[in-house]
Amino acid sequence: MIGGSTRNEIELYCTGIRPDLAQQAGFIGGKMPLPHGPSDRLEGLNANVKQFRDMRERVGQNFLLMADCWMALDVPYAVDLAYALQEVGMYWLEEVLLPDDFDGHKLLKERVPWMRWTTGEHEYTRYGFRKLIESRAIDILQPDVMWCGGLTELLRISAMAAAYDIPVVPHGSGAYSYHFVITQPHCPFCEYLNTSADCTEFPPVFGEMFINEQVPINGRIRPTDEPGWGLKLNRESLNLVRPHTT
Repeated sequence: MIGGSTRNEIELYCTGIRPDLAQQAGFIGGKMPLPHGPSDRLEGLNANVKQFRDMRERVGQNFLLMADCWMALDVPYAVDLAYALQEVGMYWLEEVLLPDDFDGHKLLKERVPWMRWTTGEHEYTRYGFRKLIESRAIDILQPDVMWCGGLTELLRISAMAAAYDIPVVPHGSGAYSYHFVITQPHCPFCEYLNTSADCTEFPPVFGEMFINEQVPINGRIRPTDEPGWGLKLNRESLNLVRPHTT
């Protein structure tokens, strides 16, 4: 038992290359990958800004836009990017640095205090998160229940974050995240990872692995009250795993 529901359903943002299609499907926001980094210099920076400016024009102002930087930036570039995107109205910039670059995150928050900086997907156990939390440099934590140490460890991380008034928005993990989020009042919404190649469909996060994995309806999820995670393994999907041959 991890506690009862704090709401009837969970609002979702969609990670994928077409936030405009996610908006039409009822999601509250969309997150796109950042295609260029420091090695692409000013030309790449301008291309990054154009991508998100164009998408903002498509979705309007009342839709959350985020960028996933996947630990590929450095402090100077992240600062330049944040200011270049200021007119776009980004909701957050995610994982701009390696999660253990605690000093780097402090510098980012000092230089760009108005931006929401998020990280945590690649941090592990409550001990790593403790430093991120105590630094006051991270605005939203994004632990992954499948990587951070499981549900028990995630609950510990969440409790520490709550004590510092830091929201938790878990990274991916489908149903495993949904059951956690719906019990936590300081988890405002959750991520849906769109595995569709062109983002025109919204398939189960884990593909054919389960026979009853829920998919978003109008950009929302109502976690099942089935035992455990509410997932039933698709035995036929085991045939998709091919034995290694030499």
